[in-house]
Amino acid sequence: MLDVRPDLLIVQGDTSSALGGALAAFATGTRVAHVEAGLRTHDQRRPWPEEGYRTRIDARADLLFAPTDGASANLRREGLAGTIHVTGNTAIDALLSVVADLPPAQHVSESRRVLVTCHRRESWGEGLSSVVDAVRQLAADGVAAIEMILPPNAHVAATMRRALGAAPNVTLLDPCSHRDLIDRMRGADLVLSDSGGMQEEAPALGVPLLILRDKTERPEGIASGNMRLVGTATADIVAEARRLLTDPLAYAAMSRPAFPYGDGKAAPRIAEIIEQWLGQVPIRGSGPGSPS
Repeated sequence: MLDVRPDLLIVQGDTSSALGGALAAFATGTRVAHVEAGLRTHDQRRPWPEEGYRTRIDARADLLFAPTDGASANLRREGLAGTIHVTGNTAIDALLSVVADLPPAQHVSESRRVLVTCHRRESWGEGLSSVVDAVRQLAADGVAAIEMILPPNAHVAATMRRALGAAPNVTLLDPCSHRDLIDRMRGADLVLSDSGGMQEEAPALGVPLLILRDKTERPEGIASGNMRLVGTATADIVAEARRLLTDPLAYAAMSRPAFPYGDGKAAPRIAEIIEQWLGQVPIRGSGPGSPS
């Protein structure tokens, strides 16, 4: 940061790298733009540590790009100094770009398919065991073929392999690229996941998603009817999945495509706002006494 002396640093999301970049900018007096600002569960433990990361970034960012009106409202309630803009989520831009480059979706068999992912740290231990038990019970029903994508974390992946490696009707898959994940999602009849990104993508694909978390910072997909918050309790996951897989009316109500997270034009909006903003602020190094 000190070598390049940028006029603005853009960080996206709530990862440790996003926080690290923002802290480096704050420490060097560099202005910060936060893409995907304002997501909140209002619980520092769920998700942990992401809720803490994003609130720390937002507290000092100059430009706050909120994906939805709800995220913008969260930021306004916190009385932050940064300028708030509702832009949609860049994840939808990426999704539509990937889908446009994929061949038409095809079901290779008549059986229903359920796609499962589970990786959040607050679910490690008892929560993960409950999810695994739910997968085992759903597989035993024989109503759908189940694909579980293993997380990159070697310890969690090994736990899942031990628990489900011999389970009939369950296929364990190695971590895959974003393109492959989207292709598998659009070919699935139901998704069970604790992923934030998949919560944004599933409504746009028209694939029902059961959220394997107790709280979500993306409630818009629930409001649109495409997602349900079921937590990690085995009985709740199994009951809701069985209902959707056996009740055509319930399934149809959740499988209509919707776009609660944007129209796929977030990136050009953000770029235009940044260009206008840069034209209005002093350029670093141009003032009296500034370093050469």
